[in-house]
Amino acid sequence: MQIIEVTEATDDLVAAFERLIPQLSSSNPPPPKEFLADIVASQASHLYIAVEDGEILGSLTLVVFPIPTAIRAWIEDVVVDGAANGRGIGTALNEHALAEAKAMGASTVDLTSRPSREAANRLYRRIGFEARETNVYRYKL
Repeated sequence: MQIIEVTEATDDLVAAFERLIPQLSSSNPPPPKEFLADIVASQASHLYIAVEDGEILGSLTLVVFPIPTAIRAWIEDVVVDGAANGRGIGTALNEHALAEAKAMGASTVDLTSRPSREAANRLYRRIGFEARETNVYRYKL
């Protein structure tokens, strides 16, 4: 298996997201090709995919951005195809993103995960993430 940073929005990538996003979120549709192209073109977003034998088995987005106090990073939209669970793909994606964030100068990497995603939460704790005493707020536009 390889972890690759996406550099182009291809039809294969669109098809993979049509399969993966419903496994991550029932309230958000898979992104169209144009939106994936915008993500890939962004200097702040880094879209990584796990590929084995030409098949995209998972993805993760790393967002790295400067703020006045540091360079910060967030991991978002981690998803592994259910048919490939238990093969270390989530671990590989996250460890790759952590190494990339460090190389880009980030001082911390944050993420959020719904409590119902028990396996994902176990994975995050196992690789060294610590739950923070914080409130996460969302303002819907």
